[in-house]
Amino acid sequence: MHISRSAPQFAALATLVAIAAATAGCSSIRESRGYVVDAALVDVVQPGIDNRQSVEATLGRPTFTSQFGEPTWYYVSSVTGRKPFVRPKIQQQQVLAVKFDAAGNVSEAGRTGIEQVVYLSPDGDATPTLGRERSFLEDLFGNIGTVGQPGMGGGAGGPGGQ
Repeated sequence: MHISRSAPQFAALATLVAIAAATAGCSSIRESRGYVVDAALVDVVQPGIDNRQSVEATLGRPTFTSQFGEPTWYYVSSVTGRKPFVRPKIQQQQVLAVKFDAAGNVSEAGRTGIEQVVYLSPDGDATPTLGRERSFLEDLFGNIGTVGQPGMGGGAGGPGGQ
């Protein structure tokens, strides 16, 4: 039986392939989300010149619009990165805010980045409310005796009762 010299070379090659596959699985995954920014189109929007129709024709429909205050269209673009099996984190973010006057003409167009992002941490899994804390049994049996009291609806004083 003849053993060739290529066996050690094959083992080395197999090891290199396994290492390359393992490191490729750990590489970062980048995803673009939201509005795809085209700098040439964004720079075309000019206050005093454009209106709602021209902005929509140039940039498309906004990501969302303001619900209160002066009418504003927001175009939000973000790039996230994550390692496999890990929650994505925002690496880049850009927001284009286009404000309109009462006549529908552009009054201001401004950009902000990730420096304006606010990260909120919820405080626990319950929302605090005002009022009295009641136990399960108080919730279950709390109305016993109140049905049929005068002024509470129901009982003998209600419709059909004598």
